[in-house]
Amino acid sequence: MEKERHIRIFDTTLRDGEQSPGVALSLDQKLEIAQALARLNVDIIEAGFPVSGPMEFEAVRRIATEVKGPIIAALARTHTLDIDQAAKALEKAEKPRIHVFTSASKVHLQYMLRKTEEEVLEMADRMVRYARRYVDDVEFSAQDVMRADWEFVKRLYEVAIEAGATTINIPDTTGYGTPQEYGALIRRIRDEVVRGGDVIISTHTHDDLGMATANALAGVENGAGQIECTINGIGERAGNCALEEVVMALYVRRDWYKAYTQINTREIYRVSRLVERYTGMPVPPNKAIVGDNAFAHESGIHQDGVIKHRATYEIMDAELIGRRPAVLVLGKHSGRAAFKKALEDLGYKDLSEEELKKLFARFKEIAEKKGPLSAEELQALVESEREPTSHFFQLERVQFFSGSGLLPTATVQVKTPDGERLATHTGDGPVDAVFKAIQEAIGLRPELELYRVEAITGSTEALGQVTVRLRLGELQAVGVGVSPDIIEASALAFLDAAGKLASGRATRHPPSIEEVHRGV
Repeated sequence: MEKERHIRIFDTTLRDGEQSPGVALSLDQKLEIAQALARLNVDIIEAGFPVSGPMEFEAVRRIATEVKGPIIAALARTHTLDIDQAAKALEKAEKPRIHVFTSASKVHLQYMLRKTEEEVLEMADRMVRYARRYVDDVEFSAQDVMRADWEFVKRLYEVAIEAGATTINIPDTTGYGTPQEYGALIRRIRDEVVRGGDVIISTHTHDDLGMATANALAGVENGAGQIECTINGIGERAGNCALEEVVMALYVRRDWYKAYTQINTREIYRVSRLVERYTGMPVPPNKAIVGDNAFAHESGIHQDGVIKHRATYEIMDAELIGRRPAVLVLGKHSGRAAFKKALEDLGYKDLSEEELKKLFARFKEIAEKKGPLSAEELQALVESEREPTSHFFQLERVQFFSGSGLLPTATVQVKTPDGERLATHTGDGPVDAVFKAIQEAIGLRPELELYRVEAITGSTEALGQVTVRLRLGELQAVGVGVSPDIIEASALAFLDAAGKLASGRATRHPPSIEEVHRGV
């Protein structure tokens, strides 16, 4: 019987994932995501690219210092400064890894690195050895391998292994490969480069042609021992291989792949929602594993089958990834004890008395307006209230009127550090009027880059969640508001983001690898 292999999960949500257009995470958000990834039990967290700026360096340093369990990796080009900064950021890590990368394809060498193959080979050898002076665990990557010449790829990875690389990563940087091609490349590297040694082969696949997960799994079938991926598949352009997809594919089809991960699958849904909320990138309803419809059944035939036996149309249980197929309902007549028990059943067992008091008061306020809350709505309420907010501006009152033939008008009363401010404004619609009134009240006029409304459940009485992203010069911030009233939720989200801009808690979008290469 074929022996099952342990596949390491290398999560790069905080590095490659944050390079998604429009995403900029604060230090607190990065730290919270890293702690969630540790609870998920990933093997490696790629915390960031320290040389790209002071905020990125500090994020890697804090994660390396405070997050225990996984290996903490920092990215570095084949430059001594990059490696020095990575090593410095990782000084307090229990298990540090320096991830050194260069490029392999002719187009990259000609236009990005502007170096010959021999120069790249010499740099790879020297910089992997340099990184080994700091840490025993060095990963080496060569970008755009799928479009590179095989003989150069082979020499490059042989040089890296000889210099001391313990993991070699094979990035399909542009999402160009097919499962057959990528699997064959991994097998060839296994047979002709690694040749039975202890070096781990890693996959890093992008989804430009919709094949990132399939390519990563083809890599596993052909000898890869590590998968690089992100929560919800976020990342550059069309994104990366999605962690939840490869993990559950290996779990459900363990009979086929003869491989397993050490992931705590029951944390998958919670970390997915966390990343969705902090990045402002919505998970499509039909997204595998974590989408709203992933365990939903509308067809009469499907409903009949699932009622008789869930296995007729479900290949895994929703509970396995931390979701609840049954609806948990609490209403305005529910007491504090029932509320606390419902939250414990949802996994929130570490709430302080102060947090519980605040959440219960907010719950009663919402339940009075909209009626009972489902399990998903309770979870959204808890997560939105627990998210660190600026509290710089507070909404005291919002009032608006609009209708056919009427000019939408809004009045807001906002508590600011300088006292309460009242403002009235008109707009193209009620939300536009509210936003303009808020801008007048707080004396700040940021640009609205994203406005997204979600119903937590499918009911017309559903709790609404609004996400906004504001930009003020080079600064940007994401705000979230939750309320049964969408206009109120919009005002709360706008003030949350504006407060971050005004209080110095906003972020600058980190430069991409390509921008760093160009000296941006």
